[in-house]
Amino acid sequence: MGGDLATTATSLSSTERTTLRRNRARAESARSDLVDVLGAARICHLGVTVHGAPLVLPTPFAYDLDGPDRDGTLYLHGSVAAASLGAEGDVCVTVTVVDGLVLARSAFHYSMNYRSAVVRGRPRVVVDAAERDAALALIVDKVVPARSAVLRPNTRKELSATRVVAVPLYEASVKTRAGGPVDDDVDIAAGGVWAGVLPVTEHIGAPVPASDLDPDGASRAPT
Repeated sequence: MGGDLATTATSLSSTERTTLRRNRARAESARSDLVDVLGAARICHLGVTVHGAPLVLPTPFAYDLDGPDRDGTLYLHGSVAAASLGAEGDVCVTVTVVDGLVLARSAFHYSMNYRSAVVRGRPRVVVDAAERDAALALIVDKVVPARSAVLRPNTRKELSATRVVAVPLYEASVKTRAGGPVDDDVDIAAGGVWAGVLPVTEHIGAPVPASDLDPDGASRAPT
């Protein structure tokens, strides 16, 4: 989406804020792993500080590997009245994809197989009209590919009510887990409890048309 790996650094940044302290073996160092997480996820969680208190909100997002920021750009959008998009200072954006539920023989060793990314940086408000329009199209297409092509253009009123912010993809970390449970030998020997992984996948159902949809004039339903 919006570029390829050849246009960006091949390794993730190794700043103080992106160095993992726990479970370092699960850290990924390739930027392709970050792109994998961003491509697989449908929403992110934006963490900001508003009036001295932490605030974390789920929100759609998009990314452009060829974006104008260092190592590419992460785009977020919302109302101009939203405190989360107008706060000063750095933000923290987290993205998580759950791939499996790891059922161990003890509660202590229960886990999940996952891919997660954390992006930290100072956001900027997108004021260039062309970049803003491209970012909004990317966000729409991140939810449903090619959807923006069939929609009417945004009105001036809609654009004036919408804020788009960009966060550099430079300062990011990725952490993953894969595989089965890691049980204690005594629990394995005792037996009697099923252990393994329950795979988790996303399922999109059949489209449900709007009650006021004109079937003769409507574009093709997304698949």
